[in-house]
Amino acid sequence: MSTKPSIPKGTRDFSPVEVAKRTYIMNTIRSNFQLFGFQPIETPSFENSDTLMGKYGEEGDRLIFKILNSGDYLRKVKDDAFAKADSTALTPQISEKALRYDLTVPFARYVVQHQNDIVFPFKRFQIQPVWRADRPQKGRFREFYQCDADVVGSASLWQEVEFVQLYDAVFTALKLDGVTIKMNNRKILSGIAEVIGASDKLIDFTVALDKLDKIGADGVTKEMLEKGITQEAIDTVSPLFTLSGSFGDQLDTLKNLLASSETGTEGIEELLFINNEITNLGLETATLQLDVTLARGLNYYTGAIFEVAAPEGVKMGSIGGGGRYADLTGIFGLKDMSGVGISFGLDRIYLVLEELNLFPEETTEGVKAFFVNFGNEEAAYAMQAITSLRKNGISSELYPDPVTSNKQMKKQMTYANRRNIPFLILAGKEEMDAGTFTLKNMAEGSQETVTLEQLQEILAK
Repeated sequence: MSTKPSIPKGTRDFSPVEVAKRTYIMNTIRSNFQLFGFQPIETPSFENSDTLMGKYGEEGDRLIFKILNSGDYLRKVKDDAFAKADSTALTPQISEKALRYDLTVPFARYVVQHQNDIVFPFKRFQIQPVWRADRPQKGRFREFYQCDADVVGSASLWQEVEFVQLYDAVFTALKLDGVTIKMNNRKILSGIAEVIGASDKLIDFTVALDKLDKIGADGVTKEMLEKGITQEAIDTVSPLFTLSGSFGDQLDTLKNLLASSETGTEGIEELLFINNEITNLGLETATLQLDVTLARGLNYYTGAIFEVAAPEGVKMGSIGGGGRYADLTGIFGLKDMSGVGISFGLDRIYLVLEELNLFPEETTEGVKAFFVNFGNEEAAYAMQAITSLRKNGISSELYPDPVTSNKQMKKQMTYANRRNIPFLILAGKEEMDAGTFTLKNMAEGSQETVTLEQLQEILAK
């Protein structure tokens, strides 16, 4: 008995219209990447497991898709591995490769392998799919594209300034006005933990603080107390619970709070520089905002942290993010190679543009002219015109099967309608004898007799 076909949860098929819309987003991002001087690279869809494992923290490692070794993958497994019933001991023996979890770690591996051929600072971009064994939900998939740009080999804060501009440029080009580029700095978070005497509880502190907008100050306080952070320490950082005002105003509050922390003060100075330069340069449609609760990527971010929120009113997680990493390539043996990078969430951006009806109509335009097939002689005449139209950049096609009845004619008309082809062209015996074509505008319902030159002129508009 045949089985009903299906695809794995968290993956999707894309229709021609959906592919066209996704291509529009990718082309917009790609053109801006190149405008800002980034060069394209590509890396394999799967990496050696030891390249990926241990780079994303315990939760990240759990979400990495492992690939079984080919052939009899159980042959080399030691008997005691089965006896222990411990998957962490068994997995390395049956799986040496894994699907990439993101584009950043493979990029770090690429830099180390090709360091002798790279001109530093190296500005690269990548637009490729990644895979995560996550729980599928709206805006979260197990297979999705990332669009990344990174600069490695420079510690200059001008790179962060350019990335804020790059986010603004892309979302302006997509007509997605009103996005918020949220920023924080790992050094500020470390400084806060230092000031309250909880440096050993940095992760617990930031995880609790990150929930401020969801559970409120009382909820955050309760969670911090449960994690062993003292009430005195919480009282010290309580100004964070009501932090508001402009980017500069919030930095002033933080200056007072972190006056005794060299690390925290350094983080404030870095954000102050970025904010001042962006204020001088200006942004077109985006807003830069300080968000001291932002704590993404703490396993490898060491400086600035970015996250982009969709316009107000759109229920969607972050549509972009990134940050500064002081020594990401160090995990592969290349020390002291500072870098900073950002990512665009293609799939979430798609959902936002769809919800706000921001895709241009021409994005999904396909075939412009459709020729009815009346038989072999007529088809040969039509193909002469089609060949000429295509040489002039006009998308056109001939229906493959000839009209043999009214039913067949209706079938061809239905085909053109369902494909949303704007112009239908009739080329029968009468048109062949006269050297003309009958052009029908499907939207208006009008038709006219034209020469090939006139046909090209009309369709080129």
